[in-house]
Amino acid sequence: MLLSLEGVNAYYDQSHILHDVSLNVGQGELVCLLGRNGAGKSTTLKCIMGIVPARQGSIIFKNEPITHLPTYQIASRNLCLVPEHRGIFRVLTVEENLKLAAYAGSQWSLDDVYDIFPRLKERRRNGGAQLSGGEQQMLAIGRALMNSPDLLILDEPVEGLAPVIVEEIVERLKLIRQSGISILLVEQNLEVCTQLADRHYILESGRIVYENNNAAFKADAYVKDKYLGVGVVE
Repeated sequence: MLLSLEGVNAYYDQSHILHDVSLNVGQGELVCLLGRNGAGKSTTLKCIMGIVPARQGSIIFKNEPITHLPTYQIASRNLCLVPEHRGIFRVLTVEENLKLAAYAGSQWSLDDVYDIFPRLKERRRNGGAQLSGGEQQMLAIGRALMNSPDLLILDEPVEGLAPVIVEEIVERLKLIRQSGISILLVEQNLEVCTQLADRHYILESGRIVYENNNAAFKADAYVKDKYLGVGVVE
């Protein structure tokens, strides 16, 4: 297993947020983590990256424990988070943002990223602040690829984007997955999740309450209504 969480508990000060969370992502898999607003999805991602420490439990990546490592050491192991706020440098050009993330020995070159995201090549001399929301998201994902990730973690990559841009990003994520990169996806657009995922987990109040493959999840209207609301997912 590429990534494995076992019995992870995490807190914000005295508030217990994650309760014995266990999940895994296999090599080449795309796994979705679903749940209502405040369920603990983003906290789970931050816990994996060491931004929020796990007080109990273990996190294993590529057969090595990363539970108590600082974030920079976790990132150096080819595990990359694209946060919800994207975090691009608005005063730098598209190409400068990408080159800044270049990783020695990466299997991904600038041209590879431009092949996946032709819009970025067209905008390569534009500043980050001049990009649309969809283009900024493409840049954030492209910059992550320059780090040569074995696991790409995406926190709501299509939130607030126009349907035509959502469709474009979904197609690009399919290409990225075909390259062999595993993906852990938090997303509120249920249609996007069922188009992409091999498996789904659902978090409810910081606990994993459901796990199943994509076909079973798509067919289970009761689970989607009980834990996610009628087509509403955070």
